[in-house]
Amino acid sequence: MGSLQRTISDISAELSSSSSSKEAIDDGIHLPTISEVEDAKCECCGMSEECTNEYIDRVRSQFSGKLICGLCAEAVKEEMDKNGGKREEAVNEHMSACEKFNRLGRAYPVLYQAEAIKEIFKKSSTVRAKSISPRDKSVRKGNGGIARSSSCIPAINREELSPKS
Repeated sequence: MGSLQRTISDISAELSSSSSSKEAIDDGIHLPTISEVEDAKCECCGMSEECTNEYIDRVRSQFSGKLICGLCAEAVKEEMDKNGGKREEAVNEHMSACEKFNRLGRAYPVLYQAEAIKEIFKKSSTVRAKSISPRDKSVRKGNGGIARSSSCIPAINREELSPKS
């Protein structure tokens, strides 16, 4: 038990130095102001996050006056890649998707999943309709494809079976 030592906590060190900081304030040295942080709600998904006023202004200037969280901002960037870089159109597209999800997906998750599967089937049927496949009956003959007229195997069999003269 003789090896125990007294330790000084961070709080006691701050308290002892606080008297010297009061003297520094009195001498005219001003500490930098701390930016006020406020809860900001995303206009797309509704998620809240703590933001400074400067950050909120910067985000609104980037996204057509709308306050968008970081996750939605990434989704908007992905949408911009799809549509050729039109930011306004990407923001509107993402906001409509979020609105649809908030209206249907949160209240009725099973119904939302069924709606998503329906959309997948719609997309796959339009892709299938545009595809050029030998299985498709819509492909016309004479479109430049190789058509098979008859098999060459019966001709080979006739040569083998014919008597040699």
